[in-house]
Amino acid sequence: GFCRSALHPLSLLVQAIVLAMTLALGTLPAFLPCELQPHGLVNCNWLFLKSVPHFSMAAPRGNVTSLSLSSNRIHHLHDSDFAHLPSLRRLNLKWNCPPVGLSPMHFPCHMTIEPSTFLAVPTLEELNLSYNNIMTVPALPKSLISLSLSHTNILMLDSASLAGLHALRFLFMDGNCYYKNPCRQALEVAPGALLGLGNLTHLSLKYNNLTVVPRNLPSSLEYLLLSYNRIVKLAPEDLANLTALRVLDVGGNCRRCDHAPNPCMECPRHFPQLHPDTFSHLSRLEGLVLKDSSLSWLNASWFRGLGNLRVLDLSENFLYKCITKTKAFQGLTQLRKLNLSFNYQKRVSFAHLSLAPSFGSLVALKELDMHGIFFRSLDETTLRPLARLPMLQTLRLQMNFINQAQLGIFRAFPGLRYVDLSDNRISGASELTATMGEADGEEKFWLQPGDLAPAPVDTPSSEDFRPNCSTLNFTLDLSRNNLVTVQPEMFAQLSHLQCLRLSHNCISQAVNGSQFLPLTGLQVLDLSHNKLDLYHEHSFTELPRLEALDLSYNSQPFGMQGVGHNFSFVAHLRTLRHLSLAHNNIHSQVSQQLCSTSLRALDFSGNALGHMWAEGDLYLHFFQGLSGLIWLDLSQNRLHTLLPQTLRNLPKSLQVLRLRDNYLAFFKWWSLHFLPKLEVLDLAGNQLKALTNGSLPAGTRLRRLDVSCNSISFVAPGFFSKAKELRELNLSANALKTVDHSWFGPLASALRILDVSANPLHCACGAAFMDFLLEVQAAVPGLPSRVKCGSPGQLQGLSIFAQDLRLCLDEALSWDCFALSLLAVALGLGVPMLHHLCGWDLWYCFHLCLAWLPWRGRQSGRGEDALPYDAFVVFDKTQSAVADWVYNELRGQLEECRGRWALRLCLEERDWLPGKTLFENLWASVYGSRKTLFVLAHTDRVSGLLRASFLLAQQRLLEDRKDVVVLVILSPDGRRSRYVRLRQRLCRQSVLLWPHQPSGQRSFWAQLGMALTRDNHHFYNRNFCQGPTAE
Repeated sequence: GFCRSALHPLSLLVQAIVLAMTLALGTLPAFLPCELQPHGLVNCNWLFLKSVPHFSMAAPRGNVTSLSLSSNRIHHLHDSDFAHLPSLRRLNLKWNCPPVGLSPMHFPCHMTIEPSTFLAVPTLEELNLSYNNIMTVPALPKSLISLSLSHTNILMLDSASLAGLHALRFLFMDGNCYYKNPCRQALEVAPGALLGLGNLTHLSLKYNNLTVVPRNLPSSLEYLLLSYNRIVKLAPEDLANLTALRVLDVGGNCRRCDHAPNPCMECPRHFPQLHPDTFSHLSRLEGLVLKDSSLSWLNASWFRGLGNLRVLDLSENFLYKCITKTKAFQGLTQLRKLNLSFNYQKRVSFAHLSLAPSFGSLVALKELDMHGIFFRSLDETTLRPLARLPMLQTLRLQMNFINQAQLGIFRAFPGLRYVDLSDNRISGASELTATMGEADGEEKFWLQPGDLAPAPVDTPSSEDFRPNCSTLNFTLDLSRNNLVTVQPEMFAQLSHLQCLRLSHNCISQAVNGSQFLPLTGLQVLDLSHNKLDLYHEHSFTELPRLEALDLSYNSQPFGMQGVGHNFSFVAHLRTLRHLSLAHNNIHSQVSQQLCSTSLRALDFSGNALGHMWAEGDLYLHFFQGLSGLIWLDLSQNRLHTLLPQTLRNLPKSLQVLRLRDNYLAFFKWWSLHFLPKLEVLDLAGNQLKALTNGSLPAGTRLRRLDVSCNSISFVAPGFFSKAKELRELNLSANALKTVDHSWFGPLASALRILDVSANPLHCACGAAFMDFLLEVQAAVPGLPSRVKCGSPGQLQGLSIFAQDLRLCLDEALSWDCFALSLLAVALGLGVPMLHHLCGWDLWYCFHLCLAWLPWRGRQSGRGEDALPYDAFVVFDKTQSAVADWVYNELRGQLEECRGRWALRLCLEERDWLPGKTLFENLWASVYGSRKTLFVLAHTDRVSGLLRASFLLAQQRLLEDRKDVVVLVILSPDGRRSRYVRLRQRLCRQSVLLWPHQPSGQRSFWAQLGMALTRDNHHFYNRNFCQGPTAE
């Protein structure tokens, strides 16, 4: 319509002003809709893009070295898609158009790549096209070093496919033909197809249904991964010329299906067939994987010449008997890691296992994995060959159904640091036990270095006060066994043990300070997920060096009604730094105060502190005795309120306070001055509705505040401004519709992290929060993709930068224009049509309805006292007797004889104005009088002026809803009329009969005076009807 066309230029002007203000106050993120991350990486993952974004000229495109477009919906790649990124080195395009079998919804999809798409990027070094439905290798630049074509539909590799890629070092083509990505034929690698790749060092062809090793592979190969194919024969010629090979993985080619977690084809009988000299020429081999290959014996010839072998994986085979007598390990003097897990015999659990003496030749062995072999007892004869290994650090024996274990045997292992006996059936016999440890320096030869680890947190966490078992000298894991009690005899000769894990057992005894007497060097004790009874004052005091104690998930004793629990033992543990009492449902009948000068971290989450603090002052000082406490977790404690006196009685040394997942609806922020050293406050997952009730107090040392996952919809101006040291603020997952600069004041520029994601921001044109977020965009994680609109409806769930120019019209003005244009069209069409079809009927109905409108009645009522006459007298002038009665009797009685109550009568011959028409005088008389008085000698023939007057009186009844008719009948014959009789029934006082006896005339004049002065609706007979009312 007109309004829309007129306002469109106005909307563009508004948008131009908004953009100008935006550019003046802050710069838009350079790579919208993607996010720029450190080291030149542009992250566009999970944005549901249908095409490659073309970044603006203002963006520093020359600094982009990595572009990740993973998990989008890009099905077509054009020649010019990446040409605008001159420094691009790494490109990730996986999971854009997956094959049908790998698609979550099994939708068919095909990716089209134009010929020069990647050739236009001459600097490209790494390309990942995995999980895309492509049938052929696209044209690639010569600079490429790493190429991933895994889980695609490429089933043919020839010399032309990778021609010219002389710099290529890594080629991954896994999963192109297997049960999740089915194909009609196996992957075919033409002989010599890869021979031209002279620098290729890593080749992975796993899960491709290969039946033979590809021929004429480049001699530069160092890593060859061929696992989970169907290669059941290996001979020296299969690996000919691969003298530089360092890692060879041929596992899973002849599988053991009784242990398979996925679809499996049984290995044919008498297979696999490994020639004795298969690996003899691979003198540089450091890692060999023969797992899941149905091996039932080991040929010592297989390992002849492998003097540099460091990792050998023989898991998931049938070597349960072989390992007790084999001599195959005698020459492996450099082996550091040996995996023999799940070499069990079907449906058999051995009573005892003794390793072959050849294990003693593994003088460099650091880690031995023997879990899942299924033997029931562990004693010194079981591991005797290992006792002479000076480098052995890690021993894994979990899941073996061991029910008897002599733990003292590990004292004979000089370098042992980590023993895992978890998931067995050890029940705690006097000289039997189980162990677990952790080792550093694992070597994984076939894995590439992982991503960079997260930056270290510069504020304390609970782990900062809990020693890491991997750094301790000896760790023993007895978790998930059948221990019911702990006896000191179990740990005899284990005084050097420093970390003991006993979690997930059934220990239900009351610890009294005698259970761990031999463990004088223990530093970490994990007793979580048991049923310990903490009653004795000297519990755990036999551990003089104990630093970390985990008693979490021991809730059963605390749920016993009437049983008390004693925490006074904490005060006697002089070296304890970390204590966990989490998830014990502690709610009553415990010590009134925890006391310790050494404790630094306390995890008290998952209890009922809200119930404890509701018991008056009984537990108000529960934590006050922890004078050196730095870290306190009170999450999930059913706290509905946190009074200032509660914070006043917390340790003044606190630096970290966690109150997550409670029911706090308000918080007295000024009470934070009771914790002068507090740096981290976590209030996430509560029920805060607003950040008001004061502000963060001045002088607070708070550096990190987390109020995410609440229902905050309002923040008071200046709320954060006084917290000068605040650097990290999490406001995500709330109900904020805006983010205002006034909340922060000068603090805004100092923030390092401001998380406002998952809030329903109102993305109105010119929204103030947009300008502010652009000013501090370096501190807002995921600003382009994770900060989204909640309204208006067109933008709900979209990025705040997805706003359309056309949405910038004023909504109220748009609705007004729409309504006006709709009304104009309706009137323009409807009025002429209705006038043509039923104009007279509408006119009549209109006036009929108008007559019944309340305001008409009120208007009439308001002007009644101003009418010039009380009654208009209508009679037949042709009847002289009637005229004489009116002029002499009626006029005299009503106008002259009533004194001050005299009525004003309107008579035709006296009061009508000359010059007016008959109808004008008649209409003025009827509508100018309160009543119309009809004087009739007879009622059978009424015409002329009488009839016209009666019709006007009836018209007045319709318009003003007032009955003004009064009848005076002079002749007795007049009462025979049916109208008169009906009116007498309905309104008797409005029909008067002239009495012929002089004695009745006085009463007649009184009744007539009353009929002319009162409204007729008072006279209606209520038994028959309700007369018309005037409102």
